[in-house]
Amino acid sequence: MLAQIMARVQASEPRLGSTRLVAIDGPGGAGKSTLAAQLARACDATVVPTDSFASWDNALDWWPRLESQVLEPLGRDEPGRYQRYDWEQRALAEWHEVAPGGVVVLEGVSAARAAVRARLSLAIWVDTPPALRLARGLERDGSAALPLWEQWMADEDNHFATDNSRAHADIIVSGT
Repeated sequence: MLAQIMARVQASEPRLGSTRLVAIDGPGGAGKSTLAAQLARACDATVVPTDSFASWDNALDWWPRLESQVLEPLGRDEPGRYQRYDWEQRALAEWHEVAPGGVVVLEGVSAARAAVRARLSLAIWVDTPPALRLARGLERDGSAALPLWEQWMADEDNHFATDNSRAHADIIVSGT
């Protein structure tokens, strides 16, 4: 599947200045980060995780910061620059720079939302059953995070019901 995705990326046109923006979307625990890391290694891409913007308290309303710090500059063929959110410290942490041109992978929940679709060179959806996603999340975050995960999953369901990112994906892959 990775070879097919790479071929689609290489065949795509840049739609964000000279940058090919590839979104890997899907719910939490689906396997988006794993796929993004594989794709980044395979085609020398920069990964911008939406987890660098979101938080337990702000699951989906962080988009304006991504827009102003990364997407708008890249659209002008200027470097993007963002401050990563540290989930453990619950505060903004170090800065990261994103060079224009080449391939940038925007990875995470709502990465292919309607607000960015026209600028995407490729949209990928990662499909994984809810029970497996929850198990992965709790393995990573600990069992004490169960209430947070339950709320997060409910927020995701609401978002995806209205945004319908899956239906707009160019490629759907299994995260199992």
